[in-house]
Amino acid sequence: MTTNDMRDFLETGVIDAGRMRAVEGNAVALGYPSLLMMESAGRAVADAVLARNPSRVLVLCGRGNNGGDGMVAARYLQHLDAVDVVYPDCGSTTASAAVQASLLRHCSVTLHPVRCAADVEALSRLFDGADVIVDAMLGTGASGAVREPLASLVARVNASGAPVVAVDIPTPGIRASRIVSFHRPKVEGADVADIGIPLEAEIFTGPGDLTLIPSRRSEAHKGAGGEVLVVGGGPYQGAPYIAAMGALRAGADIVRVASPAYVPMPDLIYERLEGKAITVDHLETILPLVDRADVVVCGMGLGKESHDVVLAVAEAAEKAIFDADALSRPLPAAKETIYTPHAGEFARMTGAEPPAGPVARGRCVKAAATTGTILLKGPVDVISDGSRVRFNRTGTPAMTAGGTGDLLAGIAGALFCHLPAFEAACIAAYVNGRAGMLAAEGRGSGLLATDMPDYIPETLFRPPASD
Repeated sequence: MTTNDMRDFLETGVIDAGRMRAVEGNAVALGYPSLLMMESAGRAVADAVLARNPSRVLVLCGRGNNGGDGMVAARYLQHLDAVDVVYPDCGSTTASAAVQASLLRHCSVTLHPVRCAADVEALSRLFDGADVIVDAMLGTGASGAVREPLASLVARVNASGAPVVAVDIPTPGIRASRIVSFHRPKVEGADVADIGIPLEAEIFTGPGDLTLIPSRRSEAHKGAGGEVLVVGGGPYQGAPYIAAMGALRAGADIVRVASPAYVPMPDLIYERLEGKAITVDHLETILPLVDRADVVVCGMGLGKESHDVVLAVAEAAEKAIFDADALSRPLPAAKETIYTPHAGEFARMTGAEPPAGPVARGRCVKAAATTGTILLKGPVDVISDGSRVRFNRTGTPAMTAGGTGDLLAGIAGALFCHLPAFEAACIAAYVNGRAGMLAAEGRGSGLLATDMPDYIPETLFRPPASD
């Protein structure tokens, strides 16, 4: 596999702020530091400014990384007759922006800190005399109304006659003559500058994807983490419980197991189903549980005699994950669905074995994902919703032990409570593989699926290391 082969899986068009943060985080994990990305972005902005042959440039910076991009641009423009940099002298800045601000103090630019509208008014001559104004105040992460002193800066820009080059995305309310976005456009009509982000930062999962997981609010109450129902067991007793522990460790608050088999685990709620296998007679018990669950995870250890139950669960569920014995024709489909097959189950689902090579495999999974998101497990996992394709390479050969796929389904169930299907599946694949790698460090080929759950929160919820 070469990187050229993987270009087919690059997404195009406008990228939202969350996805861009994930791509940047993955780039950092691959060894491309955020300061270097900022340097490339600022240089691209400077080139856009220089294309207008200015003598006097006014750069308006915020406290975040967007402001840092503007400061880099100012450094590359310092040979001009006059470069003035205006920035808010209140509140904290990002670490990268602080580095750029420190460098500017050694450059041939003039710095103007502002704290209020009056400070901005005192600088009106800078707006009147500028040949170009750079808007680097608020980036893609901005939300809400623009506050002072930035609101006064926006008003002064709009009252001036100078062309405005906006960095990545215009500050709300500002007029922009040109928008320079990095990697991909953040708004329609932007010019895109390639800042050298590695291709694999976008098409492979990585720690950057974890930034998509919503934070738990301080006022969160019991159940805010989501409620997951696991339906399985009968011929195979332990599988649904491994899935259930995966859901708990991935942040679900309440996890119920509806099964004929009972494995005592005090953190789980057991919903007893009489007999040795799950049958349609149990639907009277199961369907009310489906109604109250945020996500249903179904199929682990179920056996092949319960498919009518699987189809009934799918019809009733808002969100469901189907694994193992549930992956038979006719294929179950909830309103939103994730399928987690290995190669043999994929063949049972689709009637065709998946190809061996990653590129052909990616195309095959994309074509098959017509009723939901498919997470095809393997040495390199392939995830597709029929439109997008992502690959995951975390994991270890020691994860061939039984139960690791059940754990994956449970992790996906917890994430699916709060994320769209495709994002939940991508992050679940990454986290399950990382947990297996961490657990295998001390166990090697003796790894058990039950060794892995303790490493799930370590991967999911530990703050990422800064570069």
